[in-house]
Amino acid sequence: MTMSAAAHLTDDQVETLGAELDAIRDEVLASRGERDARYIHSVIRAQRGLEVGGRAILMFAKFPPAWIAGTAALSVAKILENMELGHNILHGQWDWMRDPKIHSTTWEWDHADPAEFWKRSHNFEHHTFTNIRGKDRDLGYTVFRITPEEEWRPKHLIQPLTNVGLALIFEYGIALYDIEQDKIASGEKSWEEAKPQIKTTLKKIGKQAAKDYVLFPLLSGPNVVANLAANFTANVVRNVWSHAVIFCGHFPDGTETFEEERLEGETRGQWYVRQMLGSANLTGSKTMHLMTGNLSHQIEHHLFPDLPSNRYAEIAPRVREICERYGLPYNAGPLPTQYAKVWRKIIRLAFPGGHERYGAAVQRPKARVTALTRRRTPARLAA
Repeated sequence: MTMSAAAHLTDDQVETLGAELDAIRDEVLASRGERDARYIHSVIRAQRGLEVGGRAILMFAKFPPAWIAGTAALSVAKILENMELGHNILHGQWDWMRDPKIHSTTWEWDHADPAEFWKRSHNFEHHTFTNIRGKDRDLGYTVFRITPEEEWRPKHLIQPLTNVGLALIFEYGIALYDIEQDKIASGEKSWEEAKPQIKTTLKKIGKQAAKDYVLFPLLSGPNVVANLAANFTANVVRNVWSHAVIFCGHFPDGTETFEEERLEGETRGQWYVRQMLGSANLTGSKTMHLMTGNLSHQIEHHLFPDLPSNRYAEIAPRVREICERYGLPYNAGPLPTQYAKVWRKIIRLAFPGGHERYGAAVQRPKARVTALTRRRTPARLAA
């Protein structure tokens, strides 16, 4: 059993820390401008160029060099569209530009999950209730036992295999998750409530399938089978990459989870601390950060989900310095290391127990619990 890494902070320290982070956010908001607009437009041009180029090359997919080059280009295009464009645009990071073509209310991404459903489950539920057990459904996505506090059940024995399957079909897993199939099964959500959402999701899946597995393969004429295989491969590559990046940002060793009581009276400073303790970063090159949609800066993203993603690398050293100054961990490491930790946790918690390595935080004395976990006014997202 381990004490929370923030247990040593006083209420005043937490609020001072929060004020420092607010100052960083305000500074970035005030400085958004032309260079940020150039950045997002350059990514859009690169993504579309890769997709058009990849699909053009795949018209000759029977030839192995063309198949490899076209599939690689299409895979990168799909990753960029989902990670750096779709995810961040749907967060409203670029709404300040007032460009209807890249606005959170108009963008529909290359993904099986309709944007409107993802925004509700991700932008609101996950980013508001980050790592709150019983409130943040992203903790295990309703299929994994990812914390030892969750009661072990025999079904958890297969979760390593479930994780492999989920990585391969990640976009469809997210679509099913956003339908809230667990609530339908438990009766918490009626079929009448679910039917319109299921219909919309199936329509979106149908459009995606028609584009990747019917239209473009048929356009390639005699190369139809090779082209279909290339589209399938690109989607799997995108799914596996997205799964790895997202799981590495939330589930490695050192990320903390919290009781629901923490939400009671949680201040802005306490909300910031919860985001830092519940997230993890990936280290790497600029290309690595771009390919992750800058979710390699997951700590900064959870602190400031509405700031332009290209700014996370700039503010990361300042966030790290604040963590060091206040004695808080700044969980960061290369993708192979972080992903290995995720897999170790999923495998260990497939079996009963797990408290020795992933123990719950020790309860503080009652007075400290009240002081540090209750808030006077709701602390919501920055946007």
